[in-house]
Amino acid sequence: MTAAPTAGAASHPATDWHGIDWSHAARIVRRLQARIVKATQAGRWGKVKALQHLLTHSFSAKVLAVRRVTENQGKRTPGIDRVVWDRPAKKLAAVYALKQRGYRAQPLRRVYIAKSNGKKRPLGIATMTDRAMQMLYLFAVDPVAETTGDRNSYGFRRERSTADAIEQCFTVLSRKDSAQWIFEGDIAACFDELSHAWLLAHIPIDKAMLRQWLKAGFMERSVWHTTEAGAPQGSPLSPVMANLALDGLESRLREHFPLTSRQGRKAKVHLSRYADDCCITGASKELLAQEVKPLVAQFLQERGLTLSPEKTKITHIDDGFDFLGQNLRKYRGKLLIKPSRKSVRAVLANVRRIIKEHKQLPAGKLIAKLNPILRGWAYYHRHVVSKAIFQRMDSAIFDCLWQWAKRRHPQKGVRWVKKRYYHAVGKQQGRFYGEIKRRHQGMRTIDLQHLGEVTITRHVKIQGDANPYDPAWEEYYDHRLGVTWLRGTRRKSLVRLWRAQKGTCPICHQNITKDTGWHIHHIRHRVHGGGDHPANLALLHPNCHRQVHSQGLTVVKPGPVRGL
Repeated sequence: MTAAPTAGAASHPATDWHGIDWSHAARIVRRLQARIVKATQAGRWGKVKALQHLLTHSFSAKVLAVRRVTENQGKRTPGIDRVVWDRPAKKLAAVYALKQRGYRAQPLRRVYIAKSNGKKRPLGIATMTDRAMQMLYLFAVDPVAETTGDRNSYGFRRERSTADAIEQCFTVLSRKDSAQWIFEGDIAACFDELSHAWLLAHIPIDKAMLRQWLKAGFMERSVWHTTEAGAPQGSPLSPVMANLALDGLESRLREHFPLTSRQGRKAKVHLSRYADDCCITGASKELLAQEVKPLVAQFLQERGLTLSPEKTKITHIDDGFDFLGQNLRKYRGKLLIKPSRKSVRAVLANVRRIIKEHKQLPAGKLIAKLNPILRGWAYYHRHVVSKAIFQRMDSAIFDCLWQWAKRRHPQKGVRWVKKRYYHAVGKQQGRFYGEIKRRHQGMRTIDLQHLGEVTITRHVKIQGDANPYDPAWEEYYDHRLGVTWLRGTRRKSLVRLWRAQKGTCPICHQNITKDTGWHIHHIRHRVHGGGDHPANLALLHPNCHRQVHSQGLTVVKPGPVRGL
């Protein structure tokens, strides 16, 4: 039996970036995070602080922090120092330079991105050193945020999504006796107006470090500007800081409208929040306007925030409302959730723009540009009533591409154009296609994504108390991963995993079939640094899976070994 690795912060000198034992480093960090969760649940805040200090000073956490900021989308975007860590030697040197003593946060580089309403959103680009340091402290504070967060908060949280927030709305609005009125709350400039005094007093993190990041200021046109409020958008810590600031709204509502009392149940007040967007249900318009709205306003005022007068409103469910790109409305007493008109128009406008801007592009390359957009939008909306809208969009996109094809060949007839760009796929006679060159594969045929073929599947909302850092929830997340793979794009990976085990369970050595059911099990738990790669996964019978977790078994293909 192999000895379990320690969860301490001992230094592990390394001379080669590619020679670092990443599995061991992840295991050390996840063990410390699990201990932080346990200490937070027990209310031992002194222990939490000690574990956070241990984590933020560990070599394992530092190498993972540097790796995270050098592998994400902003890895080539420098701060005001114009420095990027694009080579292994630079990354390793950054790990050893990542020290708290003598650290001084540098100002952010201010950039602006366009918003859908025509305005511009300010972003702050931190230096690589500041990003790595914030990521290091994010490892320490995120387990606390997940443990203390609101049950129905879904934005910027691991294993949670917009689909969970929409499903919560369906749960509290779909019944005949559900609330009929909805308070649509939107916080004005949430990230820009957060009170620094409140953050410094309540965020469970090293205050000296947090103060540096909040007061670093930003550079715009070579001029330094101070920051008296707000959390910089674009920094690793900003989302968790915003969540920690807004967490507590649900418990505040529950204090005033307890479900244990008749009056509280009659009020039908329920919250669903995604980042700074929230909707709160209520039994009447007067209740939401006279009791809920002032309560929310007071809660936000304590944190230096206010409700946006433009976007905050109270709506009847029969009139419908938009939330996270989808429209929720009751038709003759039945709640239907569909993609919002704004979302449909936006994706169609984007598709038309791409087609118009690439009149001379070969069909295969045009499809390669369109498919990620269409597939991403369709998979976002596949959990709601979208089939009819998908079919209408397919028709609109067909018209655009038909005009594109005829414009390219004005001297050719309709039959020639159809034969050149369209072929039959199954029952569909007119699928737009082209050819594209793939590395090591030569020329390959590529078809346009057909939205009508996307399967509509009901999303199962995550349990409110589920915590990805808590080992007690490991079995639950394993089960959710299996459901996701079965219904999503990873179904082929699931079949390959089943075949690799020759269709048998490594615990009882009996066949795994649709009748017996199955669960996906992580051989090395995710809370201990295990990943979703096939070598770390095993298919078990549901009862065998429960046995593994209850008896502390370790699954080793092809059979179990007791220990650990």
